[in-house]
Amino acid sequence: MVVLNKIYTRTGDTGETALGDGTRVAKYNPRVDAYGTVDELNSTVGLARLHAVGEMDVALSRIQNDLFDLGADLCRPGMEQDAEADYPPLRLIASQVDRLELEIDTMNADLAPLRSFVLPGGSALAAHLHLCRTVARRAERLSVELSQIETINDIGVKYLNRLSDWFFVASRVANNNGADDVLWVPGANR
Repeated sequence: MVVLNKIYTRTGDTGETALGDGTRVAKYNPRVDAYGTVDELNSTVGLARLHAVGEMDVALSRIQNDLFDLGADLCRPGMEQDAEADYPPLRLIASQVDRLELEIDTMNADLAPLRSFVLPGGSALAAHLHLCRTVARRAERLSVELSQIETINDIGVKYLNRLSDWFFVASRVANNNGADDVLWVPGANR
């Protein structure tokens, strides 16, 4: 259980922060960049939820919880020592990726195939979901970059990759099942 009695600690005033295992690192550390961007993504999902109702809101709520799981996963280095930890660190698992795939397939089943690229926009929810998609892609890039330096849970990268696809398909659903998508017209303004 998490207990937060005091919000400011002053321990980061010198430009360092603590990882999940207590290690102190610079706030610009690639690991901090990765999980910080996952936190930013979670905030953009919160904005999208302002426009979501019903199952879409429920699904976005699940995603927000998963993103907190992913942040906890990314902030804890040393996967090699997980078995030796006093308590098992929280790591994303394959079923979380599988759930996203099932939801993508379910949403996509009712959508007409695309004949053009889609521009971000349409409804307010769709526009926010596109923002979520792009922040998810950045979080994925930063996580992949981190994976070239340190060992991370590869399921987290898979989750972010699938999640950006989820946001794209969900944006089409939010645009009247694709009927109100804003389509790219190549060279339209030449």
